[in-house]
Amino acid sequence: MSASLRVPTAPPPLHSPGAATTLLEAYRPGSDRFLATPRTTLLGSGTAAEVPHDARPLSLRVREVLDARRRAGDPAPVVIGALPFAPDGVPALAVPRSVRRAPALREDPLVALRAPEPEHAADWRIREVPAAGRYREAVAAAVERMRAGEFDKVVLARTLELTSPHELDLPAMLSRLARRDPRGYTFAVPSGPGRTLIGASPELLVARRGARLVANPLAGSAQRSDDLAEDVRRAAALLESPKDLHEHAVVVDAVREALAPYCTRLDVPERPTLVRTAAMWHLSTTLAGEIADPRTSALDLASALHPTPAVCGTPTDTARAVIAASEPFDRGAYTGMLGWQDAEGDGEWVVTIRCAEAEGRTLRLFAGAGVVAASSPAAETAETAAKFRTFLSAVGAAL
Repeated sequence: MSASLRVPTAPPPLHSPGAATTLLEAYRPGSDRFLATPRTTLLGSGTAAEVPHDARPLSLRVREVLDARRRAGDPAPVVIGALPFAPDGVPALAVPRSVRRAPALREDPLVALRAPEPEHAADWRIREVPAAGRYREAVAAAVERMRAGEFDKVVLARTLELTSPHELDLPAMLSRLARRDPRGYTFAVPSGPGRTLIGASPELLVARRGARLVANPLAGSAQRSDDLAEDVRRAAALLESPKDLHEHAVVVDAVREALAPYCTRLDVPERPTLVRTAAMWHLSTTLAGEIADPRTSALDLASALHPTPAVCGTPTDTARAVIAASEPFDRGAYTGMLGWQDAEGDGEWVVTIRCAEAEGRTLRLFAGAGVVAASSPAAETAETAAKFRTFLSAVGAAL
């Protein structure tokens, strides 16, 4: 009697109430990869294969790794991970040994339960890099060059380095981030040896599902208020702000130009709408299209878009040079992209913002602001401080 070959099967999706929060609470740092989007919740465990770093196109390397895993008997391999801002940076992409799936966190009623308050909230030592005054000077210098006609926009960032005398509780931080903004994109993935990228981004770069694509660029922001009337006033003002509308239009035009060659149809709304997070209002435009070539993957589309003017500037090469000269740190995965893709080419890739990189007992937080000729250095510095609030609230720290 011959033995039958047993092919491993992917774990079935969980659909019961609490399924998504079960995966959220099951996350453990190290080899786990957690990603919650408005469409799905994924928890990858272990590492079956890593995407190599070499001169070949990234989408080709990803496709080869996924195809190899399928030939090895994995019926539904998925790549999960992050890519850096720098085009020559090392990717942190891998196929987990197993992937558990659940519906979106926003559909899970248990996500409304409050997460425990941060322990040791008063123990953080915080260092600004650069200091707020130096950041204002960099913004002012960029504004002066733009008014002279050298370039149109640059996104300048700064960091906060938070150091704790205690071990970092990354699962608790992730839970607080997810429960604060369950409609966004919450993640925790390895970003290098001994490092974890963790955050909650509001911005979808691009998603592909079959022949359809969706992109949702955000540009133009306003800090939210705890006072309802003031919060509504700020939202309305953002919708009418010439400076923010111009900044947003630059990004939307760049996204349209990058995606159009891949599409038989691309719908672009004439005016932006508003999206909100717990800390910010953003101008938002959702582009939807039909892909011409079924071989075009989500990562092909994301690579064509990255970096958008929303995270870099325009013209891109000039903005990169200004960033390199102005920011006294390496962005790493910040303003790169993070997401998942399967062997069929479907996937979701988000812009890696509202995030921190954890290493040892240190968290490095990132926040940036889009600088145009009409920008105010004080206002852009205040915007970065507001954006830091997403993560500071998750760890119980204050700037």
